[in-house]
Amino acid sequence: MMDLYQLEAFVAVAQEHSFSRAALRLHRTQSAVSQTIGKLEETVGEKVFERSSRDGTMTAAGKVLLEYAEELLNLRERARDAITELRSLHEGKLTVAANEFTSLCLLPALHLYHRMHPSIKIQVQRTLSGDVARQILMHRVEFGALSFKPEDEQLSSTIFYRDELVFVVYPGHSLAAAEKVSIHDLGAESFVAHNVTSPLRNKVIDTFKKTRTTLHMDVELPTLSSIKEFVRMGNGVALMPRMSVEGELQRGELVAVTVDELRLERTLRLVTRKGATLSHAGVAFMNVCRAMAADPKNRAVFEPEGSAKAKRTKTQPTAPLSPKKADRAPSPVR
Repeated sequence: MMDLYQLEAFVAVAQEHSFSRAALRLHRTQSAVSQTIGKLEETVGEKVFERSSRDGTMTAAGKVLLEYAEELLNLRERARDAITELRSLHEGKLTVAANEFTSLCLLPALHLYHRMHPSIKIQVQRTLSGDVARQILMHRVEFGALSFKPEDEQLSSTIFYRDELVFVVYPGHSLAAAEKVSIHDLGAESFVAHNVTSPLRNKVIDTFKKTRTTLHMDVELPTLSSIKEFVRMGNGVALMPRMSVEGELQRGELVAVTVDELRLERTLRLVTRKGATLSHAGVAFMNVCRAMAADPKNRAVFEPEGSAKAKRTKTQPTAPLSPKKADRAPSPVR
């Protein structure tokens, strides 16, 4: 029977690409690690590493085993954290997988959460949106943040924020003086775009195709910050989440121009494993999000998906937010 120590040694060699480095990481001798891997191979009945290779190259069986081994080790850590959290909310960890934009939308909730529970460690792991579901299902994080509804039936989602795309130009651009333009007026414009594909990006491309308007994406950059800065410097135009450029719009560094055909909403979701019992830290975070949605001054919402009407999510009981604290929930940039 394989044990967790064997899997821990296996994962260490696979990640370090070296038996010697894995031994240092595990505070064991190299021979002890080799013996442990040998026992694991006897248990599974297959070689998991190519012995002729010095860089810890896995066999086909090893590659299959790695994903399950990582998930089991992650579950062990989650179990330890859950038991530790039983002491109180003075300890614990909140883990979220999010990309650049969804991380930005999480900040108001994380701000209030950190003020209420300063001893809880917050870890937001930058993750491509296409890999968020996998991180949750592998138990690497408790929550994910997505701008689209996950397709995997093992996941459940709750809408927590609504934003919109806004067409922006630099103040000296020829379109800056126009309050509204048609998508047909954009056929000659040079768009600065994000280099990661997304469902919303595909919607924009489809809209240009349906209106038979040429879309020139001449520059692609890796972050929202670099895109808005490049446009602010006087280069091209861009479609940006309103929340990400609110400061530049208020300071007059960028100008928003209405394009009716491109009025697209971005709906942000908190995603968890369906039916999972949330940690105490996770329950507290959901309660903060719910309290913020009760404040009509901001765009925060709390709408579990899968039902016709918005309703409250059933979570473990925890100390409720006091009315004064709920009233002080910071409002996302409007």
